[in-house]
Amino acid sequence: MTDEALPISQRPASNAPGHWVLARVGKRVLRPGGLELTLQMLSNARLTGARVVEFAPGLGRTATEILAARPASYTGIEKDPVAAKQVAELVAARGTVVNADAAETGLDEGSADVVVGEAMLTMQGEKAKRAIISEAVRLLTPGGRYAIHELALQPDDIDEELHTRIRQDLARAIHVNARPLTCEQWAELLEECGLVVETIQTAPMALLDFSRNVRDEGFVQTLRIIRNVLSDRELRARVLGMRKTFRTYQDSMCGVTIVAHKPLEGDTDDVQ
Repeated sequence: MTDEALPISQRPASNAPGHWVLARVGKRVLRPGGLELTLQMLSNARLTGARVVEFAPGLGRTATEILAARPASYTGIEKDPVAAKQVAELVAARGTVVNADAAETGLDEGSADVVVGEAMLTMQGEKAKRAIISEAVRLLTPGGRYAIHELALQPDDIDEELHTRIRQDLARAIHVNARPLTCEQWAELLEECGLVVETIQTAPMALLDFSRNVRDEGFVQTLRIIRNVLSDRELRARVLGMRKTFRTYQDSMCGVTIVAHKPLEGDTDDVQ
Protein backbone atom coordinates (compact mmCIF):
# COMPACT_ATOMS: atom_id res chain seq x y z
CA MET A 1 0.00 0.00 0.00
CA THR A 2 1.44 3.39 -1.00
CA ASP A 3 1.26 6.57 1.05
CA GLU A 4 -1.06 7.99 -1.59
CA ALA A 5 -3.61 5.27 -0.77
CA LEU A 6 -3.76 6.31 2.90
CA PRO A 7 -6.05 8.95 4.40
CA ILE A 8 -4.55 12.43 4.83
CA SER A 9 -1.62 11.37 2.64
CA GLN A 10 -1.08 15.00 1.58
CA ARG A 11 -0.43 16.15 5.16
CA PRO A 12 3.24 16.31 6.18
CA ALA A 13 4.28 13.80 8.82
CA SER A 14 5.14 16.66 11.17
CA ASN A 15 1.48 17.54 11.75
CA ALA A 16 -0.58 14.54 10.57
CA PRO A 17 -2.60 12.61 13.19
CA GLY A 18 -0.42 10.02 14.89
CA HIS A 19 -2.38 6.94 13.83
CA TRP A 20 -2.05 7.84 10.14
CA VAL A 21 1.66 8.55 10.63
CA LEU A 22 2.06 5.02 12.00
CA ALA A 23 0.06 3.68 9.06
CA ARG A 24 2.53 5.37 6.70
CA VAL A 25 5.42 3.41 8.18
CA GLY A 26 3.52 0.15 7.79
CA LYS A 27 1.64 -0.39 11.06
CA ARG A 28 -1.74 -2.01 10.53
CA VAL A 29 -2.71 -2.83 14.13
CA LEU A 30 -3.37 0.59 15.63
CA ARG A 31 -5.14 -0.42 18.84
CA PRO A 32 -3.75 0.50 22.28
CA GLY A 33 -4.10 -3.02 23.71
CA GLY A 34 -2.86 -4.84 20.61
CA LEU A 35 -4.34 -7.53 18.39
CA GLU A 36 -4.71 -10.11 21.17
CA LEU A 37 -6.97 -7.81 23.18
CA THR A 38 -9.03 -7.08 20.06
CA LEU A 39 -9.51 -10.79 19.42
CA GLN A 40 -10.61 -11.38 23.01
CA MET A 41 -13.11 -8.53 22.66
CA LEU A 42 -14.53 -9.89 19.43
CA SER A 43 -14.93 -13.31 21.02
CA ASN A 44 -16.79 -11.77 23.96
CA ALA A 45 -19.04 -9.88 21.53
CA ARG A 46 -20.26 -13.15 19.96
CA LEU A 47 -20.16 -12.24 16.27
CA THR A 48 -21.07 -15.51 14.55
CA GLY A 49 -24.43 -15.13 12.84
CA ALA A 50 -24.81 -11.54 14.05
CA ARG A 51 -25.50 -8.36 12.11
CA VAL A 52 -22.32 -6.39 12.81
CA VAL A 53 -21.71 -2.66 12.40
CA GLU A 54 -18.16 -1.38 12.85
CA PHE A 55 -17.53 2.29 13.57
CA ALA A 56 -14.39 3.80 12.00
CA PRO A 57 -12.80 0.63 10.55
CA GLY A 58 -9.78 2.66 9.37
CA LEU A 59 -7.56 0.37 7.30
CA GLY A 60 -9.86 -2.63 7.78
CA ARG A 61 -7.60 -4.75 9.99
CA THR A 62 -10.34 -5.53 12.50
CA ALA A 63 -12.89 -5.90 9.70
CA THR A 64 -10.99 -8.94 8.44
CA GLU A 65 -11.18 -10.51 11.90
CA ILE A 66 -14.90 -9.74 12.14
CA LEU A 67 -15.56 -11.41 8.78
CA ALA A 68 -13.51 -14.42 9.89
CA ALA A 69 -16.06 -14.93 12.68
CA ARG A 70 -18.80 -15.47 10.04
CA PRO A 71 -21.30 -12.75 10.93
CA ALA A 72 -24.67 -12.62 9.17
CA SER A 73 -23.68 -9.22 7.75
CA TYR A 74 -21.00 -6.54 8.06
CA THR A 75 -21.45 -2.78 7.68
CA GLY A 76 -18.58 -0.35 8.20
CA ILE A 77 -19.19 3.31 9.05
CA GLU A 78 -16.16 5.35 8.03
CA LYS A 79 -16.03 9.15 7.96
CA ASP A 80 -12.83 9.43 5.92
CA PRO A 81 -13.69 8.90 2.22
CA VAL A 82 -10.29 7.42 1.35
CA ALA A 83 -10.45 4.89 4.18
CA ALA A 84 -14.11 4.15 3.38
CA LYS A 85 -13.24 3.29 -0.22
CA GLN A 86 -10.33 1.11 0.85
CA VAL A 87 -12.33 -0.89 3.40
CA ALA A 88 -15.24 -1.22 0.95
CA GLU A 89 -12.89 -2.93 -1.50
CA LEU A 90 -11.57 -5.17 1.28
CA VAL A 91 -15.01 -6.40 2.37
CA ALA A 92 -16.76 -6.15 -1.00
CA ALA A 93 -17.67 -9.82 -1.24
CA ARG A 94 -19.21 -10.03 2.23
CA GLY A 95 -20.07 -6.55 3.50
CA THR A 96 -20.66 -2.88 2.80
CA VAL A 97 -19.18 0.41 3.95
CA VAL A 98 -21.03 3.68 4.44
CA ASN A 99 -19.12 6.99 4.24
CA ALA A 100 -20.70 8.64 7.30
CA ASP A 101 -20.06 9.90 10.81
CA ALA A 102 -20.38 7.34 13.61
CA ALA A 103 -22.63 9.74 15.53
CA GLU A 104 -25.07 9.91 12.63
CA THR A 105 -24.87 6.73 10.56
CA GLY A 106 -28.17 6.92 8.72
CA LEU A 107 -28.80 3.23 9.44
CA ASP A 108 -32.15 1.96 10.70
CA GLU A 109 -32.88 1.73 14.40
CA GLY A 110 -32.44 -1.79 15.75
CA SER A 111 -30.57 -2.92 12.65
CA ALA A 112 -27.50 -4.36 14.45
CA ASP A 113 -26.84 -7.20 16.86
CA VAL A 114 -23.28 -6.03 17.54
CA VAL A 115 -21.60 -2.64 17.17
CA VAL A 116 -17.79 -2.53 17.32
CA GLY A 117 -15.66 0.58 17.79
CA GLU A 118 -11.93 0.77 18.45
CA ALA A 119 -9.54 3.62 19.26
CA MET A 120 -12.11 6.27 18.33
CA LEU A 121 -13.98 7.36 21.47
CA THR A 122 -10.65 8.28 23.07
CA MET A 123 -10.20 10.94 20.39
CA GLN A 124 -13.51 12.65 21.17
CA GLY A 125 -14.67 15.16 23.76
CA GLU A 126 -17.37 14.19 26.24
CA LYS A 127 -20.29 15.41 24.10
CA ALA A 128 -19.04 13.55 21.02
CA LYS A 129 -18.34 10.40 23.06
CA ARG A 130 -21.94 10.37 24.24
CA ALA A 131 -23.30 11.05 20.75
CA ILE A 132 -21.41 8.08 19.29
CA ILE A 133 -22.40 5.72 22.11
CA SER A 134 -26.02 6.87 21.83
CA GLU A 135 -25.98 6.08 18.12
CA ALA A 136 -24.64 2.60 18.90
CA VAL A 137 -27.48 2.11 21.40
CA ARG A 138 -30.02 3.27 18.78
CA LEU A 139 -28.69 0.80 16.22
CA LEU A 140 -28.68 -2.17 18.60
CA THR A 141 -31.57 -4.55 18.93
CA PRO A 142 -32.48 -5.29 22.57
CA GLY A 143 -29.86 -7.70 23.89
CA GLY A 144 -27.36 -6.51 21.28
CA ARG A 145 -23.74 -5.86 22.25
CA TYR A 146 -21.50 -2.81 21.96
CA ALA A 147 -17.79 -3.65 22.01
CA ILE A 148 -15.13 -0.96 22.41
CA HIS A 149 -11.34 -0.98 22.56
CA GLU A 150 -9.91 2.28 23.88
CA LEU A 151 -7.03 3.88 25.73
CA ALA A 152 -7.49 3.99 29.49
CA LEU A 153 -5.67 5.67 32.35
CA GLN A 154 -4.87 3.79 35.54
CA PRO A 155 -5.48 3.38 38.41
CA ASP A 156 -9.14 4.37 38.61
CA ASP A 157 -8.27 6.95 41.28
CA ILE A 158 -5.43 8.45 39.23
CA ASP A 159 -4.30 11.89 40.39
CA GLU A 160 -6.24 14.55 38.49
CA GLU A 161 -3.12 16.62 37.80
CA LEU A 162 -1.38 13.58 36.28
CA HIS A 163 -4.52 12.80 34.27
CA THR A 164 -4.43 16.29 32.79
CA ARG A 165 -0.71 16.18 32.08
CA ILE A 166 -0.99 12.85 30.25
CA ARG A 167 -3.85 14.17 28.13
CA GLN A 168 -1.91 17.31 27.21
CA ASP A 169 1.31 15.44 26.38
CA LEU A 170 -0.59 12.87 24.33
CA ALA A 171 -2.27 15.62 22.35
CA ARG A 172 1.11 17.18 21.56
CA ALA A 173 2.62 13.82 20.57
CA ILE A 174 -0.17 12.43 18.38
CA HIS A 175 -1.65 15.74 17.17
CA VAL A 176 -5.14 14.63 18.17
CA ASN A 177 -6.94 15.99 21.22
CA ALA A 178 -7.08 12.60 22.94
CA ARG A 179 -9.24 12.39 26.06
CA PRO A 180 -8.75 8.93 27.62
CA LEU A 181 -10.74 7.88 30.67
CA THR A 182 -10.05 5.39 33.45
CA CYS A 183 -11.55 1.91 33.08
CA GLU A 184 -14.15 2.78 35.70
CA GLN A 185 -15.05 6.00 33.87
CA TRP A 186 -15.41 4.17 30.53
CA ALA A 187 -17.77 1.67 32.15
CA GLU A 188 -19.76 4.42 33.85
CA LEU A 189 -20.11 6.30 30.56
CA LEU A 190 -21.54 3.25 28.81
CA GLU A 191 -23.95 2.66 31.68
CA GLU A 192 -25.07 6.29 31.68
CA CYS A 193 -25.94 5.89 27.99
CA GLY A 194 -28.22 2.94 28.80
CA LEU A 195 -25.97 -0.09 28.45
CA VAL A 196 -25.12 -2.92 30.85
CA VAL A 197 -21.43 -3.82 31.12
CA GLU A 198 -20.64 -7.52 30.66
CA THR A 199 -16.84 -7.75 30.44
CA ILE A 200 -13.83 -5.48 31.00
CA GLN A 201 -10.35 -6.59 29.95
CA THR A 202 -7.06 -4.71 29.85
CA ALA A 203 -3.58 -5.05 28.37
CA PRO A 204 -0.45 -2.89 28.53
CA MET A 205 -0.39 0.09 26.19
CA ALA A 206 2.67 -1.05 24.21
CA LEU A 207 1.80 0.21 20.73
CA LEU A 208 5.39 0.96 19.73
CA ASP A 209 7.26 -1.73 21.69
CA PHE A 210 9.24 -4.19 19.58
CA SER A 211 7.77 -7.36 21.12
CA ARG A 212 4.18 -6.10 20.75
CA ASN A 213 4.82 -5.23 17.11
CA VAL A 214 6.21 -8.68 16.40
CA ARG A 215 3.04 -10.22 17.88
CA ASP A 216 0.72 -7.79 16.10
CA GLU A 217 2.43 -7.34 12.74
CA GLY A 218 4.75 -10.34 12.39
CA PHE A 219 8.56 -10.30 12.47
CA VAL A 220 9.13 -9.44 8.80
CA GLN A 221 6.62 -6.58 8.79
CA THR A 222 8.10 -5.25 12.03
CA LEU A 223 11.50 -5.08 10.35
CA ARG A 224 9.91 -3.21 7.44
CA ILE A 225 8.36 -0.73 9.90
CA ILE A 226 11.75 -0.14 11.54
CA ARG A 227 13.37 0.35 8.13
CA ASN A 228 10.68 2.83 7.10
CA VAL A 229 11.08 4.80 10.32
CA LEU A 230 14.87 4.96 10.01
CA SER A 231 14.84 5.97 6.34
CA ASP A 232 12.67 9.11 6.67
CA ARG A 233 13.82 11.88 9.02
CA GLU A 234 10.40 13.51 9.40
CA LEU A 235 8.61 10.22 10.06
CA ARG A 236 11.37 9.17 12.46
CA ALA A 237 11.00 12.35 14.51
CA ARG A 238 7.23 11.86 14.85
CA VAL A 239 7.38 8.16 15.69
CA LEU A 240 10.18 8.56 18.22
CA GLY A 241 8.32 11.48 19.79
CA MET A 242 5.20 9.36 20.22
CA ARG A 243 7.24 6.45 21.56
CA LYS A 244 8.90 8.70 24.15
CA THR A 245 5.51 9.93 25.41
CA PHE A 246 4.08 6.40 25.53
CA ARG A 247 7.08 5.17 27.51
CA THR A 248 7.00 8.13 29.90
CA TYR A 249 3.46 7.26 30.93
CA GLN A 250 3.45 3.51 30.31
CA ASP A 251 2.61 2.72 33.94
CA SER A 252 -0.38 5.07 33.85
CA MET A 253 -1.90 3.88 30.57
CA CYS A 254 -3.40 0.65 29.28
CA GLY A 255 -5.61 -0.64 26.52
CA VAL A 256 -9.13 -1.55 27.66
CA THR A 257 -11.92 -3.46 25.99
CA ILE A 258 -15.48 -3.42 27.25
CA VAL A 259 -18.45 -5.38 25.97
CA ALA A 260 -21.82 -4.06 27.11
CA HIS A 261 -25.35 -4.97 26.04
CA LYS A 262 -28.59 -3.11 25.46
CA PRO A 263 -31.16 -4.28 28.00
CA LEU A 264 -34.03 -6.43 26.79
CA GLU A 265 -37.30 -4.55 26.65
CA GLY A 266 -39.03 -4.77 30.02
CA ASP A 267 -36.01 -6.43 31.65
CA THR A 268 -35.73 -4.48 34.89
CA ASP A 269 -33.03 -6.84 36.21
CA ASP A 270 -30.57 -5.15 33.84
CA VAL A 271 -31.28 -1.70 35.17
CA GLN A 272 -29.31 -0.75 38.26
